[in-house]
This record gives sequence, structure tokens and C-alpha cells, in this order.
Amino acid sequence: MRLPITEHQAQIAKRVLDDESTKRQHLVVSLTGAHAYGFASPDSDLDLKGVHIAPTRALVGLSHPPDHSARLEVIEGVEIDYTSNELGQVLAGIIKGVGSFYERVLGTWTAIASSELMALRPIVVRSFSRRVHAHYRGFASSQLRDAQQTETPTAKTLLYVLRTALTGTHLLGSATLCTDLNEVVGYYGFEHAQELLEIKRRGERTMLEPAVARRWIAEGARALTLLDHAFETSALPDEPANVAEIDEYLVGMRRAHFD
Repeated sequence: MRLPITEHQAQIAKRVLDDESTKRQHLVVSLTGAHAYGFASPDSDLDLKGVHIAPTRALVGLSHPPDHSARLEVIEGVEIDYTSNELGQVLAGIIKGVGSFYERVLGTWTAIASSELMALRPIVVRSFSRRVHAHYRGFASSQLRDAQQTETPTAKTLLYVLRTALTGTHLLGSATLCTDLNEVVGYYGFEHAQELLEIKRRGERTMLEPAVARRWIAEGARALTLLDHAFETSALPDEPANVAEIDEYLVGMRRAHFD
């Protein structure tokens, strides 16, 4: 499946990932951010979020490798925002309900996907729990506060409120992860978000007129109410039911990647 980016962006992304892959072994690198969420503009950066596995020998030795690595730079006009977290940190986060780690492992748009990822994905799906509510509500609430405290909020800020709240709502209600705002708005009565999408596609920093901003701040609050209702009525367990399975996967990976 071809990534939803230009050929030039794809070439730059490949160059960066080829370089980073000489430093660590990726299980997956997913395209996230505006490109994955369905509201990229011509000046949107490339959010490349990975999961890598450190050699077990390094983990049990005296020099513990860092749990994450980040790279932020502009290359030939393309802004790259690359981050990769070590598998153990990611799995611990998944048990806690960190939605961004779910999205890396289960992402639709992958620039790198190892064969070992295929075994992990169903394990992660079986780990879905009501804990995800805290992650998605926390991020959506902070973005909504930013919009409320600014006279001229951007379309991007309010789209992030909707995207995060509705992704969380959908996950809690259907046990299905969907990060593309275009796909979930219809389920929850936000089809008119096309207005925001069209404004955002003009540019990352496109500001909203006051009347439009007030209307979408109210809609953002409504999306949070839906998220809270989904939490209250969700059939998901309160915590992951397969922690032992996750632990067994990690132990197996540590054994397989000793050197």
C-alpha cells in the first residue's frame, strides 16, 4: 500500500529510515500525524514513529541503550519528525493504554513492517482496554484548552481535538482502531467537519475566523462528551486481559535478539 505522501517526500523518508535502520532494528515505522489522520496540507511535516528492539546483550550489560531516539530536521524542504521507542517501553505503554503506541503497531500506513510485527499485532488487539480513555481524553482536552485560550485558534488544533476524541470513542465502542478522521466522522454526526478539513488543507497555521472557531470549540466539547460516554458504556475490560501473553512475546523477542 503506497503511503499518502508525494514521491519527493517518500524519497526523503526512505533516506532517513535507511540511515536510522543502520543504528537500530525496527519492528515497524508508521506514518502518523496529519498524513495518517486525513488532513495533511502541503506544508505538513512527515511524522515517522517507530518501534525498535535493542540487542538483549546490550540490555543486560553495563551500558543500557536509550529507550528512544528522535530526529527532527528539514531535508530538501521536507520536515521530518522521526521517533522510535524500544519494544519493552512500547509494550509497557500498551498495557497502560497509551493510544499512540497502539497506533504505531497497528498503523495503516507503514514505511517499515517486519515479519515479527505480524505476530505482535493480534496480541495488541487483544490488549484493548478501557485504559485508552485516559490517553485520548488527556490529549484531546489539552488541545481544546489551547483552542479556548487563543483568540484565533488554527483549524489544525481543533481537528486534533476531533481526531483524538473520535478515535478513542470508536476504539472504546467497537474495539477497532481508526485514526483517519474522514472515516470516523460519519459514525458520530460530524460530517460537517469537512469545513475544517478544507481550511486545514490550505496550510498548517491557517487560523479560524472567530465565529467558526466558537462553533468548532463547542463541537470539540461535544466530541469529548461522546468519548466519556463511550468509556462509561464500553464492553472492553478495565485492564488488558492478556498481560501474560504480552510478557511472553517480549521474552521470546529478547531470546531471539540476544546479539
